[in-house]
Amino acid sequence: MRGQHLQFYPLSEGALTVSFATGIHDTTNTQIRQLMNDLDKRRFPGYIEAVPSYTGVTIFFDPAHVAGAAMKGSSICEKVECLLRERIGALGESEQASTGKTIAIPVCYGGDYGPDLAAVAAHNHLSVEDVINRHCAGDYLVYMIGFAPGFPFLGGMDPAISAPRRKQPRAVIPAGTVGIAGGQTGVYPLETPGGWQLIGRTPLVLFDPERKQPSLLAPGDRVRFEAISAKTYEHMKEAGR
Repeated sequence: MRGQHLQFYPLSEGALTVSFATGIHDTTNTQIRQLMNDLDKRRFPGYIEAVPSYTGVTIFFDPAHVAGAAMKGSSICEKVECLLRERIGALGESEQASTGKTIAIPVCYGGDYGPDLAAVAAHNHLSVEDVINRHCAGDYLVYMIGFAPGFPFLGGMDPAISAPRRKQPRAVIPAGTVGIAGGQTGVYPLETPGGWQLIGRTPLVLFDPERKQPSLLAPGDRVRFEAISAKTYEHMKEAGR
């Protein structure tokens, strides 16, 4: 069954995208992380890096190295595609998906920290407390990191608190702000523009280029949100946590 919906798209002379599915599923994410692990452990000639998305992986490579390598296929992209097809076909038996860590993220909901919390509640005909409780009840999988350094796209949110993106994006969103867009939730790691509905803010630093691992989260990690008071937020923020 593995690879039944596989599709390959040349992105450039040095990049190829492999798509596992058209929708967002935990099973697809497992396949993506298995392939990422395999490529990291067994790098082929010319391999540069692989970038995951919700439904697939884009593999970047040096065409000159691939052209000179003893690999099946006539064209450069065909060589890489043949290799990937073989690797993916064997993943179920040979490669486990990475098992990430579970991280609790404290969040001060509402007020200046989450100015759209009331709007999200009204959109779903819920109370503000219901939205907070449902948001904290989730066990979120980090599907990928993108948009900005360290920005986690999280799956597993209760659909009862989903909300559309704002019609008018904000020019500046403070670092640590927690947002909702459709059925997704995530955390802005840096001060950036953005159009998600803002429901709270965490004092945790999600991205720091000075750390050995700059991004606090990685694909495959699990996240739990925990509600904290504004006083606790400010205390933790001042303490640099």
